[in-house]
Amino acid sequence: MSHLTVRHLTKGFGQNKVLSDLNFSVEKEEFVSILGPSGSGKSTIFNLIGGILTPETGEILLDGETIIGKRGSIGFMPQTPALLPWRTVLQNVLLGGELQGEKDRDKAVEMLKKAGLGDYIQARPDELSGGMKQRVAFIRALLSPQSLICLDEPFSALDELTRLEMQKWLLSILGEYRRTVLFVTHSIEEALFLSDRIIVLSPKPAHVTAEFTVPFKRPRNESLFLEEEFLKWKRSIYFSLKK
Repeated sequence: MSHLTVRHLTKGFGQNKVLSDLNFSVEKEEFVSILGPSGSGKSTIFNLIGGILTPETGEILLDGETIIGKRGSIGFMPQTPALLPWRTVLQNVLLGGELQGEKDRDKAVEMLKKAGLGDYIQARPDELSGGMKQRVAFIRALLSPQSLICLDEPFSALDELTRLEMQKWLLSILGEYRRTVLFVTHSIEEALFLSDRIIVLSPKPAHVTAEFTVPFKRPRNESLFLEEEFLKWKRSIYFSLKK
């Protein structure tokens, strides 16, 4: 399992300074959400961690080893499922392991059945709903050999009810298959419902302005959204974003 450390990270594109002295960490099997205004560099952070971009200064360490410029060190799930249309559901979820030479068909079938996709194992992506495609993409990330998964607003394109169902499903699947997760979202409610800890970014050039340890015990369900304690934490995080 993975421990991620980001230290003194800076990144810009010409005159556009995106990150400034960014510092945070994600502990083993922790679920950490990043909240920040639009354009605050959240996707840039993922591109740096994933080795697609390199920082101007700073360190990115995974289990104490630098991963700057190294692709394939993390599992990644983008905003859209990015499933290959010519591959079946099963072939899509096996892709990450296949690329690393660690394909586990039996585990893939087991996880697809637990995700309610047992009847769609041999289906093509165009036969699936939006929520089903997201489940396939997440199982693909879980089955990849990398133990740190970065999720970039994976539910933002879903309608509200499907989004809630996906959030509950994600909590249940992570309860069984514990992984280290770094999650980007614009939704305070989503961050509170899913996370162990929430990191708040400033407008760009982004740095960490606040950090919240979420107090709610697991397992969680949607009744949490109506509790006064939840609303109190939502207000606190909202005002930290407005500063």
